Amino acid sequence: MKLYIIRHGDPNYEKDCLTPLGKRQAEALARRFAVNPLDRIYASPLGRAQETARPTCEVLKKEMTILDWTSEALAYDQLGIRRDGRSRWRFAQQETNYKNNNSIRLYDDWTQAHEDFAGDSVKEGIARIADASDAFLKELGYEREGCVYRILNPSQEAVGVFCHQGFGLTWLAHLMQIPPHIVWATFDLSHSSVTLFEFKNYDNGLTTPKCLQLSDLSHIFADGLPMTYNNKLRI
Repeated sequence: MKLYIIRHGDPNYEKDCLTPLGKRQAEALARRFAVNPLDRIYASPLGRAQETARPTCEVLKKEMTILDWTSEALAYDQLGIRRDGRSRWRFAQQETNYKNNNSIRLYDDWTQAHEDFAGDSVKEGIARIADASDAFLKELGYEREGCVYRILNPSQEAVGVFCHQGFGLTWLAHLMQIPPHIVWATFDLSHSSVTLFEFKNYDNGLTTPKCLQLSDLSHIFADGLPMTYNNKLRI
C-alpha cells in the first residue's frame, strides 16, 4: 500500500480557503495524480484541505472522505500555546531550543526537551493522533504492533490524505517512530507537498512504513509554478 500525505496549497487562513496560487497548486496536484491515480481520497474537515483535494477528486472521478482526526484546528488546540499575547505552535521557535545534544537522547521522555512541551494537552494530542492513525491503518489492513505493522489484508492501493503542516509532521513522527520534537525540529512540509510512505507486503506478514518521498514538489516544477518553501523561501 502507498500512503500519500498531502499538505494543502497556499492558504488564506483567515477565510480557511486557498489563494489563487493555492488553487493553481491544487490543479498541479490533480495532474500529478492523473498519471499515478489514488484509489482512496481522504481530507481534513477544514476548507483549505478539501479545496486542495477537490481537483484531484474531479480528475479521478472519486469522492473524498472526511477524516475529522486530521483537523489542524484540533491539533492546534492541543499542541498550540498562547504567550505574550500571541498564539503559536509550541514547536514554532528556534529549533535548537528543543533539539540539542541533551534533548536528542530523551526518546520516550521527549516532553522534557522544552518547557513548552510540558502538560497534559501535548501528551493527549500526540496520543489522540497516534490512536486515530492506528485505527485508520487497521481499517486499511495494517495493524500496528509496537514499531511494526501486522499485515491483516495485503493492499496495493494508493491512499491520499489531504491535510496540514502541524498535524502532518506529528503524524509523520508516529509513523516513523521518531520522537515528535526531533521531527518538528528537523523536517517540514511545504504547501501542496507530497509525502509518500510504502507499506510493503512481506511474506512473513509484518511491515513498517518506509518514507520514499518527503515534502516533494515535483508537480509544482512540472507546472512551472514558483518553487518556494511555503511561499517564502526560493528552493
